[in-house]
Amino acid sequence: MIYKNIAIFPNEKQKNSLMIEPEINIGILSANEIRFDLYGEFKSNLGTRKCSGDYKASLEGGKIVVYKSNNKVGESEEIIFTPNDIDIESFVLYDVVIGKNFHWEKKEKQRFRGTLRLFIEEGNITAVNIIPLEEYLTSVIASEMNANSSPELLKAHAVISRSWILSQLEKKKETTRHVNELISDDEIIRWYDSTTHNNYDFCSDDHCQRYQGITRIINENVYSAIESTRGIVLIYDGKVCDTRYSKCCGGITESFENVWEPIRVRYLVSITDYKFEIDGIQYDLTKEQNAEKWINISPHAFCNTTDPKIIQQILNDYDRETDFFRWEVEYSQDELSSIIKEKSGIDFGHIIDLQPVERGYSGRIIKLKIRGTKKTLTVGKELEIRKWLSPTHLYSSAFSVYKENIKDNMPAKFILKGAGWGHGVGLCQIGAATMSNIGYHFDEILLHYFKGAKIKKIY
Repeated sequence: MIYKNIAIFPNEKQKNSLMIEPEINIGILSANEIRFDLYGEFKSNLGTRKCSGDYKASLEGGKIVVYKSNNKVGESEEIIFTPNDIDIESFVLYDVVIGKNFHWEKKEKQRFRGTLRLFIEEGNITAVNIIPLEEYLTSVIASEMNANSSPELLKAHAVISRSWILSQLEKKKETTRHVNELISDDEIIRWYDSTTHNNYDFCSDDHCQRYQGITRIINENVYSAIESTRGIVLIYDGKVCDTRYSKCCGGITESFENVWEPIRVRYLVSITDYKFEIDGIQYDLTKEQNAEKWINISPHAFCNTTDPKIIQQILNDYDRETDFFRWEVEYSQDELSSIIKEKSGIDFGHIIDLQPVERGYSGRIIKLKIRGTKKTLTVGKELEIRKWLSPTHLYSSAFSVYKENIKDNMPAKFILKGAGWGHGVGLCQIGAATMSNIGYHFDEILLHYFKGAKIKKIY
């Protein structure tokens, strides 16, 4: 099926100008010792042409030493295992950490296609998977959501995952170093992006995109979504779009500049996650009074759903325990002051107040003033706030603060009532799942979240 919102190249001259599908390098695991299995036949730079079976790589004397069944195979500062046939051969890595620093953090055994590269990095062995982009995307959309998701949702996610990767590869070519923190005596403002990996293109966890190998590809839906959208991306002003996404926007998406670099990205602006704005709701959530009211109601929104058939498309088993549209967290005074001290490295003493200084268009707090008995400081942006106020991460920074049992100006309890899960910029995954469930096509979903963008096939 050809959709009206997709620009297909009409002639041979334009076909010849298409780019070639790139290979990408994904950092999977870093440890002092790595166990892995090779299935099929791999060749390596150790001089072995038929590598197969169970292996162990250890860091010894400044080199990587590889063993097979306790017999030494060889050693080098970098070791590469290349499959003879990427469609047949695969490898398994043990003890891969997923959800790093989040509440669902755990270790898994994961299977991958492509090349396995081992090298020394910061006193550990790092395992990197080198793989063609479309093969990588097949795993990403099965890792980011359920492989049984609706076809239109899988297609939409294939396009945004492909666009994000290509836009980040272009960004890595820039020679200009972007500042990502502003620190003064009374403020610490930090933001985090995915161009910080120096020895490979991307990591395999939520910092970049979830990439958990081929284990979760349980049917043909994923392959069909990738093949039917092959080479299709979102374009704005002649460039591939930096297509951000998060679990749940909470009813309104956030604008790029309020989460990352302070620059306006015209296709990553705030939108209402519904067909229209609801009468009687004040949508200017930059105002504290409006934001508090918004967080305490349950407005119509694509992402406001409890339908298990929709939710299971996006959330894995370990994610489904989360109340994502509206949520609540309680801390005692001792708990909160201890968490903030541990996560920030700053002793604020007892916490007197948490005061929103600036909010974004979705109600997410961009700057939060923490008032303590020993220190008062403003922190931002949204991810830094979420890190400082939770043993892992708060679900989002769109929250209101309530204090209870106040004695001598000192609260004994803090209650944070919040909205959404994640940074809220770009596509809302729960919202997109709802849209696909009620009949929207993938191109309509994309153009709802990325205003002004165009859909185009580039290879």
